[in-house]
Amino acid sequence: MPLNRVMMLSVHSCPMDILGGINTGGMNLYIRELSRRLGQRGIGVDIFTRSKNPSIPKVVHVYENVRVIHIRAGLQKPCHKTVIWNYLPEFLEGVFGFALEESITYDLIHSHYWMSGWIANKLGEEWGVRTVHTSHTLGFLKNRVARTDNEKEPPLRLEKEMEVLRVVDRIIVTTPLEGIQISSEFAIDPDKIEVIPCGVDSDIFKPWEPEEARSHLGLNGGRFILFVGRIDPIKGVDRLIRAMDILTRYERDNGNGIKLMIIGGDLHDRTSSEDTELRNLMKLTSELNLKDRVEFLGAKRQDLLPYYYSGAEVCVLPSRYESFGIVALEAMACGTPVVASEVGGLSHIISDKKTGLLVPEGDTEMLAERLKWLLANPGTREKFGKEAAKRVERFEWSVVADNVINLYSQLVS
Repeated sequence: MPLNRVMMLSVHSCPMDILGGINTGGMNLYIRELSRRLGQRGIGVDIFTRSKNPSIPKVVHVYENVRVIHIRAGLQKPCHKTVIWNYLPEFLEGVFGFALEESITYDLIHSHYWMSGWIANKLGEEWGVRTVHTSHTLGFLKNRVARTDNEKEPPLRLEKEMEVLRVVDRIIVTTPLEGIQISSEFAIDPDKIEVIPCGVDSDIFKPWEPEEARSHLGLNGGRFILFVGRIDPIKGVDRLIRAMDILTRYERDNGNGIKLMIIGGDLHDRTSSEDTELRNLMKLTSELNLKDRVEFLGAKRQDLLPYYYSGAEVCVLPSRYESFGIVALEAMACGTPVVASEVGGLSHIISDKKTGLLVPEGDTEMLAERLKWLLANPGTREKFGKEAAKRVERFEWSVVADNVINLYSQLVS
């Protein structure tokens, strides 16, 4: 049976949203890049997501053979993702209605995140269509590193996520470690799990001369450390700011004046409860008297990121938990070494002391020490950067797409 059309589900987050904003990150990029390459290979892809803005058309053609379909479920405005569970029955009816209205059928359903997996299982059962699921994050792993009860995932997610993973036909994980974690935690047959890493677009993410990159950004040669990602407690940005405080004390006598630039978050929305972490980080920066050393830049367009990566001395990912870490791939493709927590996918992507440095999760003193050492050794930074650019050649999106298509084809035949 040929593979003609695939349904993708991303209920809580539209893949076309600006990366680095609320609820937008690696999952959005994954869906966007994978669907684009499937479309280029002649496979039709419909991405279903919840409508958050009534002024956006219901159907948007985003790439060749790829559409984003906005389904009304609840009020058409952004809301916390924990509330969206209440709207899933309405979303499900909306998908059924769209397929009926268009007289369209799908060869396979690929869901992203646990709520989408719940929808996929209902659709697959009704239509007799095979299902593939990618979790992107896992609730029980997030809870292990949560600082407070408020940061923990609710029991509902833990229960439904387990049901989704046990019922779907195949599970795509991005690292072997994630496969082992799912298999052992949920008693799932390893043969049901396929390891396919995330990718990077080397046409966009490629090295620029640091001075040229900084000039393009109007930074006038200033040296900086870079963080890119969602502003979420799990990303550990608070630890990076505290490490910056230690670095500043180290540098007090030599006047290097290196800055930390933080890309991500919505600087204009000061009311959303989901922006609490950004406010907390700004408060911490003020308390540590680092306002002249830490800059919050908000979300940035993807076409600008290669200049930030290339202009940075180092990219830092101090995550408490990271299922994969696409930002690390992007930085490495730009020839920039990465210093990161030794967790999840980051320990899979980064080769310690070859393409960057790995730091025990939560060790702020060690993070500062590693940054201090790397900043003081430009020759090592250059060597790490060159090795990093070589390493990411195996993580091209075209290779990822080929592997995903192969899995799809096995299921639909």
